[in-house]
Amino acid sequence: MRTRSTAGRRRVALALAALLGSTALAAVPMTATAAAGDGVAVQYRTSASGATADQSEPWFKVRNTSSTTIQLSQVKVRYYFKADSANASYRFACSWAVKGCANVTGTFGTLSHPTATADRYLEIGFTSGAGSLSPGADTGDLQLRFYQSNWQTMNQADDYSFSAAQTSYADWNKVTAQLAGSTVWGTAPENNDPTDPTDPTDPPTGGGQTLFDDFNYTSSTDPAISAHGWNVRSNSGGPGVPGATWDPSKVTFPSVSGNSVMNLQTSTAGTAETTRQTEVVTKSLKFKNGTYAARVKFSDAPASGPDGDHLVQTFFTINDLTAPMADDYSEYDFEYLPNGGWGEPGNILYTTSWETYNPDPWQAVNQHTEARQSYAGWHDLVLTIDNNSIKYYIDGQLFGTHDAQYLPERPMSINFNQWLIDLAGQTSTAPRSYDEQVDYVLHVKDQVLTPAQVDTKVAAYRTAGKTFVDEVPAS
Repeated sequence: MRTRSTAGRRRVALALAALLGSTALAAVPMTATAAAGDGVAVQYRTSASGATADQSEPWFKVRNTSSTTIQLSQVKVRYYFKADSANASYRFACSWAVKGCANVTGTFGTLSHPTATADRYLEIGFTSGAGSLSPGADTGDLQLRFYQSNWQTMNQADDYSFSAAQTSYADWNKVTAQLAGSTVWGTAPENNDPTDPTDPTDPPTGGGQTLFDDFNYTSSTDPAISAHGWNVRSNSGGPGVPGATWDPSKVTFPSVSGNSVMNLQTSTAGTAETTRQTEVVTKSLKFKNGTYAARVKFSDAPASGPDGDHLVQTFFTINDLTAPMADDYSEYDFEYLPNGGWGEPGNILYTTSWETYNPDPWQAVNQHTEARQSYAGWHDLVLTIDNNSIKYYIDGQLFGTHDAQYLPERPMSINFNQWLIDLAGQTSTAPRSYDEQVDYVLHVKDQVLTPAQVDTKVAAYRTAGKTFVDEVPAS
């Protein structure tokens, strides 16, 4: 990853958090009456009732209709609408929410089966900070809005989920709600139910060349690492603490439960001179569309010494910035901050899709999804890129979907690194070290796999005794 003005980076990222993504989903609609008692009900009103408006203002309340407490992080609500033009781009904003706007997310998607009144949707989700709903409780007001990025007037009259007459809250079955991945409320536009993601569940076609590495090496100096296309970084530069050393000796390959894993250790004693960071990156930029997967162990606590440093643990893809704000730049990140940083006080996981940036003065065009909770332990991370969207999965669950605006124009490398944002997390001069571990990495060219299909493919390689495969052609 590149050198960044960290405070500026996250200020921009948070300012652009409304730029949320696209997906392609299709199935059979479910009726509201069949689902009304199964989990949640959604009430809707609009505060912009004109046939045309500068922005659409769908407000919601989500009510728990079940007999058990539900976590709002498992709830997704979709509002369906007709784009004002084929190339229209939309932005989401939360004006006010009882649960807090910081805990409400908005993601735009494209329907696989457009109808006369819907070819897009806005999906509303919740971070873990939104908490839970006890039986019979509701979220209170979710005062939401969205608008065209160029602020052109929007036509609402032909939008599937819009009703000019709905100026006070009432149950509304022309939005859908999912609970833990199952549709429990509302009727989607015909053949567009949100529970049937067509592309990932269909048998993959085309492409299919694979990179698989089980990280079965003896040390960072093992000749097989370079022969297999990896570089263990030793050159200076960002990201992280200026003057820190990227130390290949801190990349090791211990056995964990009889299985070799890659361990990236970052250490410091509170000064740049004592700071050692780690990165492993493919030497070739040959990875673009398809599926990326890795099993990664994030750590909240240090392996030794006092805790509290602003640490970043990652799995990502990237290419080079050819010029400030160049539109052929691409980067797709999983970044876990166990002790906060970038203005965050505690645990946070980001997935970020980058269009471009300017390093000086700092300017960025990106889109991210975040969750403020601990992710300590092993996690299955999956990133898929096709011609429509970028999707991030964690432990089999869809975490974020990002817009086609952020699709890659050029091939990228695959990277893992662990580094310190700064030395402001704590003032101790005692030595301390942190570990990030990687079980395997997989890339399948030009195929979108489900997390389950990833697991099957990895298991097949291991059953066959294959610890390394690279069929992906050079770009």
